[in-house]
Amino acid sequence: MKIALMDSGIGLLAAAAAVRRLRPDAELVLSSDPGSMPWGPRTPEDVTARALAVAEAAAAHRPDALIVACNTASVHALPALRARLEPGIPVIGTVPAIKPAAAGGGSFAIWATPATTGSPYQRGLIREFADGASVTEVPCPGLADAVEHADQPAIDAAIAAAAARTPADVTTVVLGCTHYELVAERIRAAVQRPGTAPLVLHGSAGAVAAQALRRTGEAAAPQAPDQGTLTVLLGGREGVLPATALTYDEGRLLQAVSPAR
Repeated sequence: MKIALMDSGIGLLAAAAAVRRLRPDAELVLSSDPGSMPWGPRTPEDVTARALAVAEAAAAHRPDALIVACNTASVHALPALRARLEPGIPVIGTVPAIKPAAAGGGSFAIWATPATTGSPYQRGLIREFADGASVTEVPCPGLADAVEHADQPAIDAAIAAAAARTPADVTTVVLGCTHYELVAERIRAAVQRPGTAPLVLHGSAGAVAAQALRRTGEAAAPQAPDQGTLTVLLGGREGVLPATALTYDEGRLLQAVSPAR
């Protein structure tokens, strides 16, 4: 089984690591274009063009499914990606985990890029899955870019600023950008209030990994032989995981995967 994942940069690490944990025998293809990062401020047309290029580089390796491990690309480019690649290659988008957050009850916040925050797409998800719930949309300017470059002071500053915009009664935070999942515990520490129940965080990595297996007709097999391989595509060219990826647990997990031959 071969699963491809695409993103502007290293935001795909969380979903790739989730696939790796579910199927250690899977071949992974990670396709990104860090030179064009970030995609959030770009026009929908530009995002779509770049997403198609990154996806087609992955598709050339004939995967059984493609995970669009990027909220921005899923918002703007998913119809175009599916039109181009399906039915030959199932395409799995990344949607903020608003539905399970609302089901959990209580007040929750959605941390997302400024472009996604307040967008018709996100507002539509709130209306569909969290109508009547207490929801706060929290823009996180600069956080995805800081995570991409592993800029620790910038990560701390962006998280602190977003935490200050998060109401004190929030019990759950939806991580509405795949990059944020790489610093989830730092977000938890910043938002957690003393004397309150542990903060609940909802990312998308586990859900999209499980959906990719369903779309390929495969079952989770975490005890499968550790025989998976890894192909890294940077701007369409084969390369290696960026050094910044190795500052995160997910990147180090994937580094241990054998390169494709």
